[in-house]
Amino acid sequence: MKTLLRLLLKSQHQRNRSGPTQTENGMTLVELLVGAIMAFLIITPMLGFVVDMLNTDRREQVKSNTEQDLQAAADFISQDLSQAIYIYDNNPATTSTPTTNPTGIPAIKDQLPKPDNGTPILVFWKQQPRKNSVPFNPEVAKTVKPKDCDTNPGKCNDTYVLSLVAYYQIKETDSASIWCQPSGGTCPTRIARYEITDGIKNPDATSIADIYYSDTDTKDTQRRHRAFNTSFDFTKPTQNVTLPAELKNATSEVLVNYIDHGSGSILTPCTTALGNPTDPKTSTPIGEATLKVTDTEGRNSFYACVDTVRNIARVTLRGNSLRRSEPTNVLSSANNSAYFPTATVQVQGLGARGN
Repeated sequence: MKTLLRLLLKSQHQRNRSGPTQTENGMTLVELLVGAIMAFLIITPMLGFVVDMLNTDRREQVKSNTEQDLQAAADFISQDLSQAIYIYDNNPATTSTPTTNPTGIPAIKDQLPKPDNGTPILVFWKQQPRKNSVPFNPEVAKTVKPKDCDTNPGKCNDTYVLSLVAYYQIKETDSASIWCQPSGGTCPTRIARYEITDGIKNPDATSIADIYYSDTDTKDTQRRHRAFNTSFDFTKPTQNVTLPAELKNATSEVLVNYIDHGSGSILTPCTTALGNPTDPKTSTPIGEATLKVTDTEGRNSFYACVDTVRNIARVTLRGNSLRRSEPTNVLSSANNSAYFPTATVQVQGLGARGN
């Protein structure tokens, strides 16, 4: 009897230690499909919102960069123009008469640099300062030359030299060019600047042959550009402008890229912007065709309104910020005008030409 009780107790103890049988159940295929669909419905709109935010932020950033670049370019042009002595308009006259004289860029095109796909928009003569460049007197000049002025403070004076400045709108056609990035579509245009400068003249020269300092006495920035024509006369502003055979030595610097390549509308007619100027000899209004200088393809993204008589120029630039981030041929419209910022400056040259 005792043996039987021990067996029963031992068996019950073992069952208590083993515990209840556990079973494991996973998700069914239907539950997985429902979960995936719900995740898709929630995550997809969120991803679209994030992508849209990133695109908007990128567009606003390139728009801000374009606005800054345009304003910097406009400020540079304004400072450049402030020393203008004579600004060329668009008068195409090629023969002189008592009432019609050649005063415009069309009359001097053959005497200007000819970059590929480039159009001269703003061309003028200015006084270019050369600080600390001319020895005080012949005694100082015996030991100090213009190239030595920087290392001999107090022994040289400032001076001015005459410069011909030309701003071009250049259309890029090579999609692989650094000026056409991202590549593809129609490339933007850019503004480039040429300057052909006279050299520093020796105030103590005793003959015409010695009017310029020698190359051994000067630095590159103090020498006459090879295309500069010493026979130029302001009383005949379209003659002897440069030495055309030497224009191949003229080099340019790009002022700003991503100028609009489309033919957007002009902001303000030149006649209105310049106050309806009149010809002082005939008292007749000067027409828009004479005042406005633009490119040959009708783009209004870089143009100048010039009143040669009053030595005033109004310059307008329009950029294309969308082209900085998209390789597509996006044109300006009422819906995206915010991405085509403009900058305008109007300057009256402080210099004056002699008659």
